[in-house]
Amino acid sequence: MERSVVGSDPTGQPPGIGVLISGRGSNLQALIEAIAAGRLRARIAVVIANRPDAQGLERARRAGIEAIAIPHRDFPSRAAFEDALLRELRARDVRLVCLAGFMRLVGETFLAAFPNAILNIHPSLLPAFPGVDAQKQAWEHGTKVAGATVHFVTGELDRGPIVLQRAVAVKDEDTPETLAARILDIEHEIYPEAVELVLAGGWTIDGRRFTRTPPDGRR
Repeated sequence: MERSVVGSDPTGQPPGIGVLISGRGSNLQALIEAIAAGRLRARIAVVIANRPDAQGLERARRAGIEAIAIPHRDFPSRAAFEDALLRELRARDVRLVCLAGFMRLVGETFLAAFPNAILNIHPSLLPAFPGVDAQKQAWEHGTKVAGATVHFVTGELDRGPIVLQRAVAVKDEDTPETLAARILDIEHEIYPEAVELVLAGGWTIDGRRFTRTPPDGRR
């Protein structure tokens, strides 16, 4: 069945997205710039950080976006923390959640509230090199091609349906740091593209496969 996360908006506003961060928010900045340039038809309704010192909060405020901190350590359980996140997102009519360097696993409470409506960006060509330090994993493994992946978030770490990927050649002279820097540039390109694809609708998920339906309905 064809899917969309947008739904109808009687105000005519672009769909609202919520961005969750833990650090500097460079992928958040890529989304902000894509919206400003007209490449992404969306509005960032709120930016939420689980760390009060996350630099991305100031990025958001400079762009005129509401930004709040909800420290996960203030809550007795993951479910209680996620309930607090959900209250803020629902209050702002968020349709799609974008994880942008959000260093917390998403639990069942959150997944149930946003089915097929949570995106994450990962610095590898999944399913290769899931988890932390993916760029270093790829470099140490000796792979000749690395890259970045935007995927839906599920209960399996870095295993959700893939929306978009882009490759980065690994150079002989690369270090883990230089490779990570080039992958980050690609992340900034594909995250806004993937968000636009998902918000535009006209896609299906079959198992792990995310596919777009052609305008005439043929495959």
